[in-house]
Amino acid sequence: MELFIERGYDKTTVADIAERSGLTSRTFFRHFSDKREVLFNGSERLQESMTEGLANAPFKATPIDAVAAALAASAGFFGDNREFARQRSAIIAANPELYERELIKLATLSAALAKSLRARGVAEPDASLAAEAGMAVFRVAFARWVERAEVRGFGEIVSEAMARLRAISALN
Repeated sequence: MELFIERGYDKTTVADIAERSGLTSRTFFRHFSDKREVLFNGSERLQESMTEGLANAPFKATPIDAVAAALAASAGFFGDNREFARQRSAIIAANPELYERELIKLATLSAALAKSLRARGVAEPDASLAAEAGMAVFRVAFARWVERAEVRGFGEIVSEAMARLRAISALN
């Protein structure tokens, strides 16, 4: 992360990362397929935490309440790593290739949530709509959480954003 900030993502090589980490390039490639994965490592764990949160929602929960449970579970994934998340977000926002990869990650999360909803018996298009709405809440909450002036926890911001979604969707 330090190298990406110091030199820029494009000017940082795998050899640079390995050297700074005290590893060989070969060892680096045992853990990561490329330098992008340094920024996206953990995506699978995030997906697991969200799908487990959804699976643990009460069976009678509405689809959006089940998605809210998934988002609440994601708060534990982030913990207190706000500064890392801020730096990561800035690096991704400055690089179109990384931003595209981030969008793919978010689409994958949405698809996993929709699949989990379908497994709970939620039919289409409701499963996909609830999952996509949840990911919109996730993106908005994450963007707020990494703002410099923000001090609240991710879970609190997610809850607030979910309440706002419910409020605006209740309007006719």
